[in-house]
Amino acid sequence: MELKELKKRPGLGRDSRSGKKYLQFEKLINELKQKELNDKVINSLNESIDHINSFRDTDPELAKQLRKTQSKILMFVAKELKLVVKNHYRNQWMALGMATFGIPIGMAFGVSLSNMGLLGIGLPMGMMIGILVGSAMDKKAQDNGKQLDLVIRH
Repeated sequence: MELKELKKRPGLGRDSRSGKKYLQFEKLINELKQKELNDKVINSLNESIDHINSFRDTDPELAKQLRKTQSKILMFVAKELKLVVKNHYRNQWMALGMATFGIPIGMAFGVSLSNMGLLGIGLPMGMMIGILVGSAMDKKAQDNGKQLDLVIRH
């Protein structure tokens, strides 16, 4: 079984919001075509591609639907095949680092120096810890061939 093709849309401008989202979606599909996919994944992806192909070029909902469908595909592929895009773990762990490490570090500074205004000092420290952990996980995913050669722009 093979992945279906996206409908060519010459009427969609490359500089328009929908055009940029469509090009990014097309790159995602092309990256997935290069991976070994099982029938369950292919069926799910083909349904999503059919849904996108059913929209007209002039439909104002196209950009919104592209974003939703792309997110759905990325979550599904990450869950089923452990495939992620570039910087996936870095972006995820940046927020986790701020919450998990940054706030407690800031609290420790604030309590030890009796100035709770120093709470904000821990956030950038936690962010850096998160970026380091996430970057290491991204590197591991790349080394294991579990990373798609695609950077998602929102």
